[in-house]
Amino acid sequence: MTPKAVVRLGAGAFGLVFAAAAILHHRAYESGRFDLGNMTQAVWSTAHGDLLSVTDVRGEQISRLGAHFDPILAALAPLWWLWPDPELLLVVQALALAGGAFPVYRLARKHLGDESAAAALALAYLAYAPVQWLTLSDFHPVALATPLLLFAWWQLDEERVWAFALFAGAALATKEHVGLTVAAMGIWYAVRHRRPRTGLLIAAAGGVVSLAAVFAVVPHFAAEGSSAFAGRYDEPSLDGRDLAYLSSLLFPLLFLPFAAPLAALAAVPELALNVLSSTVTQTSIKTHYAAVAVPALLAATVFGAARLGRPRLAYGVLAASVAGMALLGPLGRVELRADAHDAAARRALRLVPPSAPVSATNALGAHLSARERILSFPVSREATWIVVDERRLTYLDSLRPERARPALAELRRDPAWRLVFSEDGVLVFRRRG
Repeated sequence: MTPKAVVRLGAGAFGLVFAAAAILHHRAYESGRFDLGNMTQAVWSTAHGDLLSVTDVRGEQISRLGAHFDPILAALAPLWWLWPDPELLLVVQALALAGGAFPVYRLARKHLGDESAAAALALAYLAYAPVQWLTLSDFHPVALATPLLLFAWWQLDEERVWAFALFAGAALATKEHVGLTVAAMGIWYAVRHRRPRTGLLIAAAGGVVSLAAVFAVVPHFAAEGSSAFAGRYDEPSLDGRDLAYLSSLLFPLLFLPFAAPLAALAAVPELALNVLSSTVTQTSIKTHYAAVAVPALLAATVFGAARLGRPRLAYGVLAASVAGMALLGPLGRVELRADAHDAAARRALRLVPPSAPVSATNALGAHLSARERILSFPVSREATWIVVDERRLTYLDSLRPERARPALAELRRDPAWRLVFSEDGVLVFRRRG
């Protein structure tokens, strides 16, 4: 079997396995209203003529652009017409990430001059724990930036500037800070390929898009005039957790990005945003927050191995990535089997009409978000149905359940609501009249 065929087989297996795993994870009620449900509602709204409309955690109807600059979600609306189910988003994400192996292979084949070593790096990408977690961490538009930026790296290195612009432009539409990475890629191109005019133009374009997204687009659409996520940087700090996070990203790559610092510079904007944030999930490879850094780290790994003149390092990277997958990867560590409690949840959700305004706890809300109004319990407002999982209360499941317990007790006493389903801690209330 040729190295190219091995890459195709590996990417195909990754796509099938992780698409199936993501679906099973969702069917086991391990996904959330935030974030899979939020993205589902944005795509559903767009498919029904209301561009990127979502219900925020306070119950306000806003544009998704008021939270993050990810208009690429609108491009998924035509697919929703063909397959109107949240599982569509999970499959698209898995297949897209699988496709990232091909530009890694092409880039490595050119710079390492060894097809087998190039295939090893492509397989290392597929075995890379952050990529695998990204595939199973609900659905996030920024996950699509990983393969898009990898294709952009390959095209830019081949000096196909217009093809690069196509992939980079799509990546810019996945989150507001992607432009900073594109700007760093422009600087790399200006220096590495000695194309200062084109490189600086790319850098300027990327920077302008990010600045416009952060300071104009998101504030314009935000309910309170600014992104709800800005408060994460009020008290920036660095600690041992940040070092562990960076090590978990770099060890599977044998720290080779340090051998190509100019290319690795493109990973710095996202990594800096993560380590300076007060939100601990941003320094975990189990989330989507490394999606934009991964392509730069992979490209820098290729360039680093080439710069050291050691193509065989690719096999070491593959071994380290497989070891990292075994120690830190998601398979065997995420729930994929539905149980009796999940069966009760399925029966409960069948009672809720598809167009009714509903309030739900987080895990249940992920399955109810394809509608105009989906509220996060204990917010109820005009909801005519409320669905609660007593095991995992509030819109963020285990976080701050003290907010939901008194609300649930009050709901049980409220004569305006009637309990129509109660099984294994899953409750369905219907508004009387």
